Amino acid sequence: MVEQTPTREHAYELLTTYTKSDSLIKHALSVEAVMRHFARLFGEDEEKWGIIGLIHDLDWEEYPEQHCQKTEEILTEAGWPTDYVRSVLSHGWGIVTNVQPEHRMEKVLYTIDELTGLITATVLMRPSKSILDTEPKSVRKKWNQKGFAGGVDRSIIQNGAAMLEMDLGDIIHHTILGMREVAGEIGLEGNPL
Repeated sequence: MVEQTPTREHAYELLTTYTKSDSLIKHALSVEAVMRHFARLFGEDEEKWGIIGLIHDLDWEEYPEQHCQKTEEILTEAGWPTDYVRSVLSHGWGIVTNVQPEHRMEKVLYTIDELTGLITATVLMRPSKSILDTEPKSVRKKWNQKGFAGGVDRSIIQNGAAMLEMDLGDIIHHTILGMREVAGEIGLEGNPL
C-alpha cells in the first residue's frame, strides 16, 4: 500500500472506530491539543503533531494487552507513513515497546501523555472543575501525593522532561495551556473563578 499523509479527519474517524469510551476520546483530544501547542512553541508542523497526539492510544480500549502493537498494524494497513507510526509507538517506550523517543515530537508525546492525566485529575478535584483557572502550582501540590492519580507514572513524565531538557514546571505550564484550548471539548471548562 502506498503511504499517504493522513488528515485530522481520517485520524478522528479511525480513533472513533476503535474507541467508544468518552474518557478515552477526551484524553485523545487533550493530547492532540497539547501536541499542537508544543508544535507551535517549537515552530514545528502543528497538523502532524496534533494527528499523532490524537491517534496515540488508538488500540487501548479494544486491545489493551496489545497496546501499540495493534496500532502499528492498523496504521500500517491504512497506509500511514512510517514516521507517524514510529512516533506513535515511541510513546510506549519502556512499557510496551522498545521504540525510544528520538525526535522532539516523540519526546513531547512521551512526556505529556501521562501528564494530561495528572492535570485532568487535578482539575476535577478543584471546586471550579475548570482547567481555565488551574495553575501549575496546583498540579505540583498533587504531584507528591502518592495516593492521588495513582495510575499516573510520574517517572515517565520526569524522564521525558529530562529528554526534552526542559524544566518540569514549564512543561506543566505549557500542557495546561494546550488543554485550555479544548476545555469545552474535554469537559474541563467547569465554572472558573
